[in-house]
Amino acid sequence: MIKKRLPQVALLLLILVLLVNTAAATCNIIIITDPTGKDPNGAAAGSLSFAENMFQSTFIMSKEKHFSVLSGGEGNQTPRLGAIVETIKRLENDETAANAASAASNFPGIRIMCGGPTIGAAVGGSFDVYVVTVDDDGTITATPASGGLATLPPGQKGAIIHLRNTHGNPLYGSATTVRRETAIMIGKMIRDGYPATEILGASFEKVSKNAGEKYGGGGNNLVSSLTTGDMFTPSKLNTTGYPMDEAYSKTCPECGWSVSFPAGENYQTCPYDGTSLKTIYAYELMANSITVTKNNTNVYVYGTDNAGISGTTKEIVQYSVRQNGYNAATIASEINKAIDNSYLLGVNYIEPKDINIVESTRSVGVYYNPLPNHRSSPAWNLPISSSILDIVGSIQTAIGLILIVLVLFRSTLFSSFTKNRR
Repeated sequence: MIKKRLPQVALLLLILVLLVNTAAATCNIIIITDPTGKDPNGAAAGSLSFAENMFQSTFIMSKEKHFSVLSGGEGNQTPRLGAIVETIKRLENDETAANAASAASNFPGIRIMCGGPTIGAAVGGSFDVYVVTVDDDGTITATPASGGLATLPPGQKGAIIHLRNTHGNPLYGSATTVRRETAIMIGKMIRDGYPATEILGASFEKVSKNAGEKYGGGGNNLVSSLTTGDMFTPSKLNTTGYPMDEAYSKTCPECGWSVSFPAGENYQTCPYDGTSLKTIYAYELMANSITVTKNNTNVYVYGTDNAGISGTTKEIVQYSVRQNGYNAATIASEINKAIDNSYLLGVNYIEPKDINIVESTRSVGVYYNPLPNHRSSPAWNLPISSSILDIVGSIQTAIGLILIVLVLFRSTLFSSFTKNRR
């Protein structure tokens, strides 16, 4: 539980504060389409920004309590850390979203947004938001609010969207218009019956394209406890996350085979059946990753933080499961093929024992062993004993030395040979 890990959470955020200029997400969104908590895709939350260092601290989720805490604001990092920890503490003690978010008022310049499927949502501190409500008769209300506390009551379908522009963003000044337009779009999609996870993807698309606040960040499914984790967050400090409006992978619409960029640039058709590949954008993949379907497989990657490993592994595992079911040997074989083809770099071959399958929850865990000495690919697995190679190497060395001797003393040897023939 987060309550038990609260000191570790605080320590992690404190380390980020000390090492880097931690990012304040400039777009926070919580959407609730089913306030009963029964729809597995009925509540979602996410953050993105034009700023650097969009780490998961900007969209924390509790899998046990089914809430999310989104942070931001223009205050400095230390108060933001305090606001996050205090908000989590209140939610763990079963306080309302409104009471939890009001913690931000004690930390100048900080914004906290929080919520869950049955507790509603709230935003406190420094913010510019629209609170969207959708009644059972289809009536949509989008109310602007700035600063203090704004709430979406428990039991109410709706959303809260915050959006400001980051200084340096080429689309600076667009936030006011895009915030209103996105709020109206969210209201219409809720009215028309779209799930919260899909609406979050559409919101990410609109914000990233039209307001320029485009770097992940990521999203959470608050009912089913699914998260994009570090899929879109930056792999290096003081850099931006993945652009949510850019292509992330290509996939075959027939068999499901897929490949991530930049490797995807080399493929136009499926290598298995020749079907033209479909380009998947990051905002689409975000929504797909947190949306529960009968064919959805949750993939968790351990043992490496190398860029691209997590996303590519998820695609490989999901393809393998669609083709062959939950078979550890088949999944391991597909992953090892990807390693051979240089789609996965810096990790060693895996065995079926390195794969943990929990079929009841449609979950697959893949445990990698990083390669030593910064190697990008494993050593060749040749069908020849290493001792034989050592012997061959010794013979080659001996032959080489003999050839060197012959070259150095060829004149003397030739004269001696000529005299002997006489």
